[in-house]
This record gives sequence, C-alpha cells and structure tokens, in this order.
Amino acid sequence: MGEAFEAVVARARERATPDEEERALLDGVVATVLERAEEAITTMSVDADVLQVGSTARDTWVSGDRDIDVFVRFPLDLDRPILERYGLAVGREVLPDGREEYAEHPYVTGELREVSVDLVPCYRVESATAIRSAVDRTPFHTQYLDRRLDEELAADIRAAKSFLTGIDAYGSDLRTEGFSGYLAELLLCEYGSFAALIEAAADWSPPLRLDPESHGEGSFEDPLVVIDPTDPERNVAAVLSGTQLARFQHYARELLATPRDSLFEPTSPDPLSAAATGEEIAARGTTPIVLRFSIPDLVDDQLYPQLRKSSAGIERALEERGFRVFRRETFATKLADDNDSENDDEGRTAVLLFELAVADLPNVERHEGPPVSVREHAQRFYEAYAEADATGPFVEDGQYVVERPREFTSARDFLASDALFGAALGVDVETALDAGYDLLVGAEVADLASAFGTELARYFSPKA
Repeated sequence: MGEAFEAVVARARERATPDEEERALLDGVVATVLERAEEAITTMSVDADVLQVGSTARDTWVSGDRDIDVFVRFPLDLDRPILERYGLAVGREVLPDGREEYAEHPYVTGELREVSVDLVPCYRVESATAIRSAVDRTPFHTQYLDRRLDEELAADIRAAKSFLTGIDAYGSDLRTEGFSGYLAELLLCEYGSFAALIEAAADWSPPLRLDPESHGEGSFEDPLVVIDPTDPERNVAAVLSGTQLARFQHYARELLATPRDSLFEPTSPDPLSAAATGEEIAARGTTPIVLRFSIPDLVDDQLYPQLRKSSAGIERALEERGFRVFRRETFATKLADDNDSENDDEGRTAVLLFELAVADLPNVERHEGPPVSVREHAQRFYEAYAEADATGPFVEDGQYVVERPREFTSARDFLASDALFGAALGVDVETALDAGYDLLVGAEVADLASAFGTELARYFSPKA
C-alpha cells in the first residue's frame, strides 16, 4: 500500500467527515424530531418509544448526506392496522408538511431545516429473528454496530461510502442494485479498514460468503453472501447484483493501481444531443429499436424490476425469431414530485431499448426436424410439413429440414404486433404497452435525447 493510496484515502476521509457546523445542525434536528415524536406518543393510549437508527445514529453518515431515520416502536399486541394508524399520526405531528410513502408499512417522510427525515413505525421485538416485518430488525443493526465502531473505523466507513458513490454502486434500491450502507459497514467491520477491504476485494473470487458471527446457517446463491449478524436467515447483500459486485472489484484494482480523488467523486456524462445521438447510431452500424411508453408513477423498487423483466422477455422473443440483440437497456424519467399536481396523473415515461445486430431477415427461415432414423418423431414432422406452404421436407445430413415462410421479417413488425404480448412482461409494463407505445427505429431513436440525453451518453460510452 503506497503513499499515494494513503494520501487519496486520507483526503476522502476528510471530505466525507461532517464538520462541527453540520453536526450541530443535524443534532438539533434530531433533538426536535425526537421531542415532537415523544410528545405525540403521550397523547395515545399505547406504550411506544422512539429510537434514532441508521447512519446518523452510528456517526457513519457522509457530509452532505443529511438523512435522519427515526423509528417509533409499538408493542407486539397492537394490531397492524392500528400500528400503521398510530405511526402515521406521529409522523404527521413531527412533519406537518411531510408526505406518506409506503415500504412494508406506510410512513411519513419530509424535511426539517433542510434535513431529510423518515418517521417509520415498527414493532418492538426481542430479537431480529422474531420480526413481524423487515423494518423491525433495523434497530438491532444499530445496536450491533454501536458495539463495534470507533472513530477510526467510522471515518473509513465514510470513505468507503464515498468510494461506492463515486463508482455509482452505492444504494440497495432495485434500480441501483448496489451496496447498502449497512452492508458497507459490515464489510468494514469484517476487514478492519478501508485499505484492507480494497485489497481483499481486488482478489475476491465470487461466490463469496462472509459470516461475521459464525452463524453457519442459511443457504444462499448470491454472488456475495454476508450473513446478517442479527438474523442468520438473511443475506445483507441479497440485492447486490453480480454486475455491481464486479464493478466494485474493478475499481478496487483501479484504486490500488492508480490512486486518484476522482474515484470518490460521482460524475455524470454530458448529455447527448439529438444530432450527437444520430452520429453514434450511424457510426455503430447497428439498428437500435425503442419502445417508449407512459407508465404509472411507480416507485423505483416497483418499476425497475418490471422494466428489467420485460426487457429480458422481449430480448428472448426477438432472439427466438432470429433478430440478434447486440445490447439492451432500460430508462425511465424520475418519479414525479408528490406535491406537483400537474404531474400526478401523467406517470413516468419509460424506455425499453434494444440494439440489434440483425434487424431484418429473409422471407424464409430454416427449420430442422428430427433425424430420419427416429422413426415416430420423424414421421410426424414429415407429415406436418408435407402439405404445408414450405420448401421440403427434404433430407440433409440425416435429418428432415424445411424452409418455411417467416412470420416476421423485420424486428419492427414484430414489436409493432400483438405478438409482442406473448413475451414475458411485467404486469404494469404490459398494461402500459397495451394502452399504447411509440416505436422508434434507427435514426428515430435520436428523439430520446431531449429527455434521456445523459442516459444515452452512458449507453454509447459505457464505463466499467
């Protein structure tokens, strides 16, 4: 580990560490939120308490990332609908201008003095293995880490989070499929320092299993398995995709080989104009085809799995018909602001992009049957095509072959037809496509640049 590496990491730690003014701001907001929440509980006939959790509770938050998570814990004998009602009531008292969102429970989120605040109801359970819902285990994460973190390790955790942010691999939402904050913290506890984690990750050979508390339980098939020390039946890295794990390894090697500050700083490419998009398309000589459609204003964790499922399903349908897919991608506009009434009914614009190496095919396709020697199957094949509108059947290399008319000779025709709905599609995507969609082919794809110029820039100039 050289001096250049140590200097880069030291600067990353310094940039990521909140200063006294920022800490004072956050501490003041935390005090206000806890006071308001506790006061709201006193008006209810229920034995509840309030607990700050998450990175701000553990002092592993990165400067500028001001998010406070406060959980209101209710007794186990409280019916879930009542828990939700009480939880929302507390949230509205704390954040009068907040809005309701839904994870496993509905909760209230909003801002107080430019600090994001989430008020989340949960059950007060004895252990993470006795949870009623996923959010119930979060307080145990804070308790577990509180016993293991010191100032030095917390500073390295902030550097690790900055690094993951810089390489666009931070976030356990289903759009990013990256590293959660809790996963990053557990990895730093496991390896002892940011430098040790980077050195180890550069040589990882997935699948990799880490079991901090030696539970020895749980059967998982993910590329990275980190057994939750508070719940042996949970893989903390379950959301992390193989692609994001490989990217982390790539950039770990980059950081070791050529240490530089830019790896800790998120960047976004300049958006492509329509003209530049057209030039990229012409230079590649492929045929991009896009389905563009409006879809309800779903949260990312609902939308992106459906987009990916639909993209994979349509790719299979194209490949089965002989249209070879070179690469594919999904885009979507951002979730509309809940307070923007003009956008509430418009939903989001989604894009399924397929770049085809082969977009047009001959009028006939070759269809091979069984070997003639397999009498029963061969006879059925021969009889099925003997009177059909096809060339053959004829024998070639010991098996029957026919050349039959192709159902679709262009990918455009297939994607414009009802046959598209035979592909495996996400339920909301299928409904949205059934309502109508634009089909852009070749140079027409440049029309996306006004809304998706940055995404197109990333597509045509991808990085590891």
